[in-house]
Amino acid sequence: MRGSWVAAMMSDKQRLWMLGWLLLGSWLVYLLSPILTPFVVSALLAYLGDPLVDRLEARGLKRTPSVVLVFSVIFLLLSLLLVLLLPRLEAQITQLLQKMPGYLEWLRLNLLPRLEVLLPGEMAGLEPSALQKALTENWREAGGILAGVWASVSGSGLALLGWLANLVLVPVLTFYLLRDWDHLVAGVHALLPRRSEATWTRLARESDEVLGAFLRGQVLVMSALGVIYTTGLWLVGLDFALLIGMIAGLVSFVPYLGLIVGILIAGVASILQVQGIGDLPWVILVFVVGQMLEGTLLTPHLVGERIGLHPVAVIFAVLAGGQLYGFFGILLALPVAAVVMVLLRHLLETYRASNLYTHAGARPPDEP
Repeated sequence: MRGSWVAAMMSDKQRLWMLGWLLLGSWLVYLLSPILTPFVVSALLAYLGDPLVDRLEARGLKRTPSVVLVFSVIFLLLSLLLVLLLPRLEAQITQLLQKMPGYLEWLRLNLLPRLEVLLPGEMAGLEPSALQKALTENWREAGGILAGVWASVSGSGLALLGWLANLVLVPVLTFYLLRDWDHLVAGVHALLPRRSEATWTRLARESDEVLGAFLRGQVLVMSALGVIYTTGLWLVGLDFALLIGMIAGLVSFVPYLGLIVGILIAGVASILQVQGIGDLPWVILVFVVGQMLEGTLLTPHLVGERIGLHPVAVIFAVLAGGQLYGFFGILLALPVAAVVMVLLRHLLETYRASNLYTHAGARPPDEP
C-alpha cells in the first residue's frame, strides 16, 4: 500500500515537473516569437518536402541530391507563383482603389435614399462625400499598394534588415532541415523514455498522419478552390476575379468560410460593378459549385476524413495563436491543434479504459 502511494506521489511529482517545463517553454517561445517565424516557415516547408525526398531515396537516389532536387522544385514553384500573381494582384487592387470613388457615388445616389426611408434619422451623420474625398486624397498619395508597403519597410533600416534576413534565412534553413530531417526525427526518438517508447511512437505516428494529411491536402484544396473561384468569376465577367478568388481560396481552410466570404465580397463587387443585381445569381452559383466540388471531390481525395479538426477548433486555434504569439502563432496554430487533438484522443481512450470510467456508474454492493 505504501509502495503504491509513493509511486503515485512520484508520478504526481513528474507531472508537476513536466508542467513546469511546458510553462517555461511556452514563456520562452513567447519571448522569442519575433525571430522564430522564419524557423517555423522553414520547418513547415521541410516537413512538406520530406516525403518527396524519401520517395527519391527509395528509388536509389542519395539524400543530398534528393534534397537539392526537391528544394529547387519547391522554391522554383514559389518564386513563379510570386512573380505571376503579385503584379496581377497589385494591378487589381490599384484598379479597385481607382474605381472606389465611383462606387461610393453610386451608393450615395442609390443606396442611401433607400436607407433613409427605412431608417429615418439614422443616416444624418453619414457624409459619403467627405469619406470619398478623404479616400481619394489618400489613394493619390499612395501610388500603389506594394510601393506603399515598400516605402514603410524601407523607412526603417532595422525593419528592412530584418525583412532581408528572413528572406535569406528561409531557404537556407529549409535546405538544412530537409537534409537532416531523418536525423532530427531519430534524435527525438532516442530521447523518449524507454518504458513508454511504444506509446509515444504511436502518438507521433498518428500526429504525423493527421498533420501531414491536413497540411499537404489543405494546401492543395485551397489552391484548387482559388483557381475554381477565380475562373468562375472571370467567366461571369467580374473585374476583380483574381483578387476575390484568391482571398476566398485562402480562407477556405475553415469549412464554409471561403463560401461565405467569397459570396459576400464577390456579391458586393458584382452589384457595384454592374450597378444592379443582374449578375448576382451567377456569382452565387460559382461559389456553390466550388463548395460542391470541395465536398465531393477535393477534400475526400486530397485531405481525407481522418483529420478530425472541427471548424470551431480551427477558428479558435488560429485566433488564440494570433493573440498569444502574433503572426508566428498563426503559423503554428494549426500544427499544434492537430497534435493536441491526437493527444486528447489518447487521453480519452485511456480514461475510457480506466476503472474511473468503467466503474463510475457502478452501485456499491449491498451490505449484509
